[in-house]
Amino acid sequence: MAAADKKPVLLVIEDDPGLQAQLKWAYDDFEVVIAGDRDSAIAALRSEMPGVVTLDLGLPPDPDGTTEGFAVLDAIMALKPDTKVIVASGHGARESALAAIARGAYDFYQKPIDIDALGLIVRRAFNLRAIEEENRRLVASSSADKTVLGRMITGAPEMVKVARTIERVAKTSVSVMLLGASGTGKELLAKGLHDASDRANGPFVAINCAAIPENLLESELFGHEKGAFTGAVKTTEGKIECADGGTLFLDEVGDIPLPLQVKLLRFLQERTIERVGGRKAIAVNTRIVCATHQNLESMIAAGAFREDLFYRLAEIVVRIPGLAERHGDPVLLAKAFLKRFAAEMNPAVTGFAPDALAAIDAHDWPGNVRELENRVKRAVIMADGKLVNAEDLDLGPGEEEDADVLNLKAAREAADRRVIRHALARSEGNISSTAKLLGISRPTLYDLLKQYDLQT
Repeated sequence: MAAADKKPVLLVIEDDPGLQAQLKWAYDDFEVVIAGDRDSAIAALRSEMPGVVTLDLGLPPDPDGTTEGFAVLDAIMALKPDTKVIVASGHGARESALAAIARGAYDFYQKPIDIDALGLIVRRAFNLRAIEEENRRLVASSSADKTVLGRMITGAPEMVKVARTIERVAKTSVSVMLLGASGTGKELLAKGLHDASDRANGPFVAINCAAIPENLLESELFGHEKGAFTGAVKTTEGKIECADGGTLFLDEVGDIPLPLQVKLLRFLQERTIERVGGRKAIAVNTRIVCATHQNLESMIAAGAFREDLFYRLAEIVVRIPGLAERHGDPVLLAKAFLKRFAAEMNPAVTGFAPDALAAIDAHDWPGNVRELENRVKRAVIMADGKLVNAEDLDLGPGEEEDADVLNLKAAREAADRRVIRHALARSEGNISSTAKLLGISRPTLYDLLKQYDLQT
């Protein structure tokens, strides 16, 4: 059968022989693969690369429970997170459904199974996965040296996808929450969202909730009237009011104390504020974008963050990958930082030595973009010659950790893409230089660029 005519693979994980046979022959549109336990399921996942999986939570050695089924779900999400998993169970259906969706399942179906109804869910899952695959292909074909949102330099598909999401939601009025580690560029993305929105001509006001003492934060956010407290010598507008007609960016929103969370929730519900010491309701039209590196779900469970406020702030959640996950970006960003800092501080510096580029590629970047920026800035100042070396960056050669892979073919393709993107970044898109770095001919490089939908 030709590749284009090959049927999509559906993996059915079910231990009941009768259901196995029934499901095996129920779906003519798919190549149905059967697995009855965890080991055979993971083996089939690796070898068959199914797009959709139906998973019975009651698997041996725990056929009357859900522990083994959830273990299989976790393994699928770890190995191939883009798989659409449809979970079926009769054990505590509502609780199991919520837990399964929270762990990455696409949908839930309660037993006893209706073949036609389940088939509809399966076909919908395959259609959605096909759309997602096409989106990933388009993102991967983006330029390896592209500025997105007007200000962010990235060539990593992971970050281009984030930027495209920001651009799509910018034209709406929904509240957006940016989740990511410190130094990943949350404020830069928030400003990009503001600039791409209908509020671009209004003010962009940012406040770091973790940097202001708790007893002053209320006044900073809501403002105060003259005489409201000792030292309040004049009426002062708060950040929310200053952002009227524009965007308010609440960085580290998880650090807002509980009493103030109540007042912020009231503003989000009524869109009016009262200054500290005031009695007059002031209408404010501002869009809220917030960010945090904390796990707000855990804080909610611990009673440290209000669940109703979370859902008001997180109408759209955007997760920002760390710099180590953005293949090729460390070198692209390092070159941009070097150009800027050299012009300001040390014009004699013109670039990076090969050992510096290798060290940048290999480093884990726990401090993300902020760490990279600081290291390049220091290196430009301290460099003795024209080229910044690894010692100037205070980086050793480092070793890259082996990532979990699904199978050998996938590992080879991922490695090829990663190395080609790194080489393109180092050579600034020059084909001859890239081919030389990779030790291949120009025609071979062109073939690889076409095969992997990469552009210079």
